[in-house]
Amino acid sequence: MNFTRLVFFSSLTAVFILSIVNANEIANINALGFLTDKVIHLIVYLYLALIGLMCAFKIRKIVLIFYVFMFGFFIEIIHIFHPNRFFEYFDLLANLIGVTIALQIYRLKKKK
Repeated sequence: MNFTRLVFFSSLTAVFILSIVNANEIANINALGFLTDKVIHLIVYLYLALIGLMCAFKIRKIVLIFYVFMFGFFIEIIHIFHPNRFFEYFDLLANLIGVTIALQIYRLKKKK
């Protein structure tokens, strides 16, 4: 496995773990405002998508973007059943914006 793929899968694991632990166990998480939380979602999913795109998996780029988004969707579904987390449509929207920006950055970079 190359280094980029190791970073990608390690990042997915870290995001998953941070997404399912009790939110009160994450330092300063309760101090985040609504907008700050959504910006963090956008940045995290932009990062995950960019790293995933750099991995050069043998699938179409749009499919990879879909998988990264669905990873976030799956986490939001888990939040429905988690006693200390909540499903939020705006988290999904921020994730979608993040992966979309990542795809656009990747496409612009490929054109150069």
